[in-house]
Amino acid sequence: MTDLIRSAGLSCYPEVARSVGLDPRQMMRKVRLPLNVLDRPDTPIAVTALRRLLELSAAESGAEDFGLQLAERGGLTNFGAVGLIVREQATVGEAIEAFSRFIPIHHDGMKLDIIRDKQTVTIRLHLRGRRPTAPRQSIDMALGSIHRIIQSLFGNDWRPQEVHLHYPPPHDRKRYRDFYGCRITFNAGDDAILLSPHDMERRIPSAHPLIASYLRKRIEAIETRPASWESKVDEVVRSLLATGDCTVERVAEHLACTRRTIHRHLAGAGTSFSAILDAQRADLVIQLIDDPGRPLADIAAQLGFSAQSAMARWFRGRFGCTITQWRKGVRPPAKPGGVPSASAA
Repeated sequence: MTDLIRSAGLSCYPEVARSVGLDPRQMMRKVRLPLNVLDRPDTPIAVTALRRLLELSAAESGAEDFGLQLAERGGLTNFGAVGLIVREQATVGEAIEAFSRFIPIHHDGMKLDIIRDKQTVTIRLHLRGRRPTAPRQSIDMALGSIHRIIQSLFGNDWRPQEVHLHYPPPHDRKRYRDFYGCRITFNAGDDAILLSPHDMERRIPSAHPLIASYLRKRIEAIETRPASWESKVDEVVRSLLATGDCTVERVAEHLACTRRTIHRHLAGAGTSFSAILDAQRADLVIQLIDDPGRPLADIAAQLGFSAQSAMARWFRGRFGCTITQWRKGVRPPAKPGGVPSASAA
């Protein structure tokens, strides 16, 4: 199953890539990542494609700390709604717990374990993938981001007790010590940040309990990310339709697979790409035609129809009336499956 991450994870990539002598767009083309995701931070992309991009960028630039540089330039804003709810918690401990609970909304292959004892709190990172452990640059980016988030809640003077990394030491260990400001253990049994129990009790002065409660209710409504191929294709289609660039080839790019893979998995689930596209078009077209000032030709183009006339035929077959009739309030009786009957038009 393809894990997805919000493309906000790439927000700082162009800046870091250029700083080490790379052309960010050329590198993205090499791993077949759509270039337009740089301008759309909520677009889902395949975690595997992001990992390939980071590893290739580190290899071609010679920057061992490429993932760490991304983490250094990032922050809570990269995590969207998850970052907002973390910022509004009353204590650092509650913020870390909230981040652990809601991080799958941003990255559905990422998990945190919070292990407490009398002297130490261990935040252990897990990144799901086909390998026993995730590639080095992905670990650096993820664990480094967690460090930066905690540091932002404290202020820049905070340092963890210790950091564990499962991979062998780099040539420049000092770079890692400077970033984390503490002892680094390489070839460790896990990837983790260790801090004191007292750190978890630290109050966050900027926290607002009413905002935190509101955000929690909103984010709980979207807490469960899709787990099946059908649901993930549906999520990507919904995102791409809003941009006016949705084809099975484009969806395959976002899921880091081929169109044949998509068709095969959807057939196994008893559905098809065209059925998912049709359902999402039906949801979106109602929103778009409610704006009388929006030209129908523009709506047709956004939804991927070859012409306005093609959309008109599809709309009548789907909803049982013309767009003009719909705008005048005509609502034919629905068929058993929820689609208005054409005979009632």
